[in-house]
Amino acid sequence: MADFKKNMPGRFLRDLDNVDYLSIFDDFSDGVIVTNADGVIVYYNRAMSRIDELHPDNVISFKITDVYDLDNSTSIIMQCLAKQKSIIDEPIYYRTVMGKFANTIHNVMPIFNKGKLVGAICFVRDYHALANTISSMPLPGKDQQFDSVSITFDRIIGENLTFVDAINSARMASSTPSPVMLFGETGTGKELFARAIHNHSSRSTKKYTPVNCAAIPENLLEGILFGTSKGAFTGSVNKAGLFERTSGGTIFLDEINSMPVGLQSKILRSIQESRVRRVGALKEIKTDLKIISSVNNDPQISISDGTLRSDLFYRLGVVFIHIVPLRERMEDLELLINHFIEKHNILLGKKVKRISKEVMELLKIYNWPGNVRELEHVIEGAMNVVGTDEIIRIKHLQTHFSNWSVKPKSEKSARRHREIFSDDRHTNLIKTKSDHEENIIRTAFLGNKGNVTKTAKFLGISRQLLYYKIKKFNIHREDAK
Repeated sequence: MADFKKNMPGRFLRDLDNVDYLSIFDDFSDGVIVTNADGVIVYYNRAMSRIDELHPDNVISFKITDVYDLDNSTSIIMQCLAKQKSIIDEPIYYRTVMGKFANTIHNVMPIFNKGKLVGAICFVRDYHALANTISSMPLPGKDQQFDSVSITFDRIIGENLTFVDAINSARMASSTPSPVMLFGETGTGKELFARAIHNHSSRSTKKYTPVNCAAIPENLLEGILFGTSKGAFTGSVNKAGLFERTSGGTIFLDEINSMPVGLQSKILRSIQESRVRRVGALKEIKTDLKIISSVNNDPQISISDGTLRSDLFYRLGVVFIHIVPLRERMEDLELLINHFIEKHNILLGKKVKRISKEVMELLKIYNWPGNVRELEHVIEGAMNVVGTDEIIRIKHLQTHFSNWSVKPKSEKSARRHREIFSDDRHTNLIKTKSDHEENIIRTAFLGNKGNVTKTAKFLGISRQLLYYKIKKFNIHREDAK
């Protein structure tokens, strides 16, 4: 497995060659991933499965960039393989193809055999696991335990009356077998509601499986949901799908309006008959599921534009719950901020007490397109750079605000936004940084004649990030050509 064996006495080599090294990591508390030199996963331990909420069968033999929403430039493992150097204590916030977000610290080391790179081993520590390992810091209440099992309706933060009505409706719906559909913009907390419904139900001790329908490639989604039969296509094996493996528990179909319409009809049939048929199989398998789904667009509009089948909507929307966006419940802003400060004080070992008045004003005038999820990212990002300061100030938001295309809710808000930043000594730094970044991107885009792939490679960033920057700086491909 590595060159360390070459200095061992010969009589030990035969024994070492017969040792199953990877099984040592099966019960590690940290996640462990081992890949070959091409980034294809060959080992994935139980802790990693818990962090990602992915079954090893859906991970092993797949490339890192197929399992995670990352590319060669943003994946720590792929960077390690490219540079053939260890990357130690590297924090990364990532999303799996199933839509699960994780905030982790990676330690990745290349594996050599007789001087040749043969793979990489990655040790992953989940930030959220730290709450359970800090023995010197007492956890005063259940609000500071952040595992998914502890997500209950009491832990959903909000006092807005419309939002409270949504919580009460979800609480009542959890005690029935009827399907529940959640309607809300991205980041409003649909998965939080779904988990709370499951944990409050009679199925709480059974499996809960979230599926991000928008994140899984169309050609893989049917096999992942329904399973596959050996011989159905080249390389296929007998494998149970998520519907089958979750039977007895709850499955959450997130953003189901992003699912291909053809597959929606198969989902409908499966739900109506409580049976699934693996791809390529003739036999049907009975299932018992609580179905929770979500849409991020108005379902009536989705039905009109043909992205959501009306019969599927009526079947899944027996209980329909609208989760309002953050901008419509701004009275909850301070409550949410204090909650996230308290949460990340524990996870990051900080002692932040509050945010400054200027920061509060800025957060109040912002339109929050990413909703509560975006707010938590802002607070967490600021707390990573706050140092020993006990107050989050404007200067601690520089990274986030330099990337924000800020769209205040009114001209009055826009004026106040300018006043806040004009009063801060870091304003010129932000403007200079932004202008410099724009010039670099424009020059690279021009030099590559408007070719996005070549420009992204030249700049060392992903195509997705480049598209975002092009839109942010209003750069036109025609000008580059």
